[in-house]
Amino acid sequence: MASALIIGYDPAAIPGVDGSALRAALDAELARFGEHGIDAAMALVTFGPSAEPALVASLAERPWDVVVVGGGIRKTEQLLPLFELVVNLIRRHAPQAALAFNTSGGDSVEAARRWL
Repeated sequence: MASALIIGYDPAAIPGVDGSALRAALDAELARFGEHGIDAAMALVTFGPSAEPALVASLAERPWDVVVVGGGIRKTEQLLPLFELVVNLIRRHAPQAALAFNTSGGDSVEAARRWL
């Protein structure tokens, strides 16, 4: 079974956003991976000192086939250093994994399937 790790920004840390509703949508998208025969896990991080150890632990959990980096990290200019950290940690700790990028939290499956 193919495997995918989805890395996103923790919705609970986004000011002015209903973190519970966004988390529910992300969980629904994660469940959709199973419908496509993909074993998936999600790593939600915030910009700060806890990001690197959390990402390293998730990346080292198993040999991922693809890692999807969410738009919340990629599209926010203030999070550029976090995006760079994510990409470099993927290169270092999951070099066998393809990189994929979604356009929203609702098309992560399609992003992963492009590389599986």
